[in-house]
Amino acid sequence: MEEVKQEKDQNLPEMESLSTEKANLREAISKVLALLTSRKDRSSASLVCKDWYEAERLSRTHVYIGNCYSVSPEILVRRFPNIRSVTLKGKPRFSDFNLVPQDWGADLHPWLVAFAQKYPLLEELRLKRMTVRDESLEFLAICFPNFKALSLVSCDGFSTDGLAEIASNCRNLTELDIQENGIDEISGSWLSCFPERFTSLEVLNFANLSTEVNFEALEKLVSRCKSLRVLKVNKRISLEQLQRLLVIAPQLVELGTGSFSQELADEQQAELKTAFSNCKNILALSGLWGATELYLQALYPACANLTLMNLSYASLGSGELAKLLVHCPRLQRLWVLDTVEDKGLKAVGSNCPLLEELRVFPADPFDEEIVSGVTEAGFVAVSSGCPKLQYVLYFCRQMTNAAVATVVQNCPNFTHFRLCIMNPGQPDHLTNEPMDEAFGAVVKTCTKLQRLSVSGLLTDLTFEYIGKYAKNLEFLSVAFAGSSDWGMQCVLRGCPKLRKLEIRDCPFGDAALLSGLEMYESMRSLWMSSCNVTMDGCSILARKKRRLNVEVIKDDETNGESQAAKVYVYRTVAGPRKDAPSSVLTL
Repeated sequence: MEEVKQEKDQNLPEMESLSTEKANLREAISKVLALLTSRKDRSSASLVCKDWYEAERLSRTHVYIGNCYSVSPEILVRRFPNIRSVTLKGKPRFSDFNLVPQDWGADLHPWLVAFAQKYPLLEELRLKRMTVRDESLEFLAICFPNFKALSLVSCDGFSTDGLAEIASNCRNLTELDIQENGIDEISGSWLSCFPERFTSLEVLNFANLSTEVNFEALEKLVSRCKSLRVLKVNKRISLEQLQRLLVIAPQLVELGTGSFSQELADEQQAELKTAFSNCKNILALSGLWGATELYLQALYPACANLTLMNLSYASLGSGELAKLLVHCPRLQRLWVLDTVEDKGLKAVGSNCPLLEELRVFPADPFDEEIVSGVTEAGFVAVSSGCPKLQYVLYFCRQMTNAAVATVVQNCPNFTHFRLCIMNPGQPDHLTNEPMDEAFGAVVKTCTKLQRLSVSGLLTDLTFEYIGKYAKNLEFLSVAFAGSSDWGMQCVLRGCPKLRKLEIRDCPFGDAALLSGLEMYESMRSLWMSSCNVTMDGCSILARKKRRLNVEVIKDDETNGESQAAKVYVYRTVAGPRKDAPSSVLTL
């Protein structure tokens, strides 16, 4: 025994040296990880070896979960013990188009219960397409004393009573961002629930609420929060009220206005213009419901530094837009309605040389008799004057192959190209040819392309082009396109970085579905609806790829029991979910 003790004593310095060396190694790794801002880079670093994995998991403070069923709350908290910020997405994107049952799932509460046990210091929660009940918001407000930021985008299940709980109990709140949610608006008094001594708010966005809010409470809140930099109000806030808010918060960096349609006396117009003149720091502007040229003039003094302008709620004509853009020389992102027509887009090309992102939405997408709007001429005009354009979402009723080829020749650095020709199966309106060559030009020219939405009359040739040339493509959305299974097969075999694939109303069947067997585990998800996929094909996929959840959403209008009307396939480490409603069959 004495010999063993002596041997241990002799080895003690060596063991201590190894322990110190390991500690120094982990400290060095942690310093390297601190320099990595991309979650993808951090994930890659964790695969280097066991030491890197351990250092990465212990130092991680933010986690992004693109599908709430890809992992369970229990697995998450076990791997990452020190999380302070969580971004969590739930339902498939097509839930925005009512293609997913309301009771589909994505309940936030189980996540909050797990977080309360392991992440009591949680500060930030960003949710998209999650089901959030008032009880969950109350639980969140009470169980996390250091909570600071809540963002809800396209969520449902809660009411303004839930917002009142957040306002009442989150004493350190810096951000409350509510966008495009399905909210039960019981009353507008939730703003009065912020304590009188509450002063920490930096971001407040309730632009999509429709009820009138307590303006006196809002005015007092804005007055107290001297660090407020983002304020987006709803259309119930009048121009006179907006002017009062601007006077007490000239430091704003982002502003979402209320209604811009009231009648103002000359003196009130002058006061509004003066208030905007004093807002020297505004970089982003949105709202402007019902804006007219008369009151748009009040904005001119605040436009010099604008980099983002969202006019998707303002039905501006071409002349109104042109006069406004003259005052926006630094604009980088612009959202408009198609009421601006091609003349308005020509003004964009003439006045916005720094533009990187353009989104053109339809003012009335369901009226097929409308002949106005934007065409290929406006698209080409923008590309001619905006060579830095990288992101486009363009809704139109007609397009040509030649125009798209010209656009990408003028702007070869597109990373996001989303062209939505609103009439399904619409050909080149001049030649009556399919739009294959248009999207062929996009994928051949734009080598950095990450996201692509295709539309119009398309054959399998489009998908051959995509599979051959779109090597950096991550997200593809397809509707009413293709000729046979071959089209989808080309994409799945040719796009190695594909992460999300969305397909609607296409002639793709089981052969197409099963051609992606080697791809799906490296993708986040596949959505197929109104295609030719059968239950047998889905069963084969589920049997061959156990790490995938293959869900079939039942549809009363399905022709025949063998058809799979809506199929949602996603990778998961948590196994089949236990909360699927009766309308969702997990294979």
